[in-house]
Amino acid sequence: MTISYVNWLAVLVAGISAFVVGGIWYSPGLFGNVWMKENKIGQEDIRRSDKGRIFGSALILALVMSTNLALFLSDAKTDLRWGFIAGLLTGVWVFCGLAITAMFELRTCRYVFINGGYQLVALALMGAIIGVWR
Repeated sequence: MTISYVNWLAVLVAGISAFVVGGIWYSPGLFGNVWMKENKIGQEDIRRSDKGRIFGSALILALVMSTNLALFLSDAKTDLRWGFIAGLLTGVWVFCGLAITAMFELRTCRYVFINGGYQLVALALMGAIIGVWR
């Protein structure tokens, strides 16, 4: 790991990309309605939530994730392909961890595939951004 190979602007863009993916993934046009049903959340719950705290914390955590991934990818040989693969493999770890927790919480397969799928896609995109923009 060589920190000099980390492009911090790419880390920022990769972290923010999780919001773009999440906005699409959890929209009513894709998985938003099913996700709300699986979590027993209604529109009123969403309206009452502290969106500033939620989105602010999510941004910080996404930046931690993209920084961690960038540090793992901080090698002169990293490129788009390897960044994408490393991000996807990281997503598999997250997906499996989420699935294990969800089983003990008695969550449905839909819950696992919606949330785990988001993590797979978001991390693969993060890795691709970091890889191509190293």
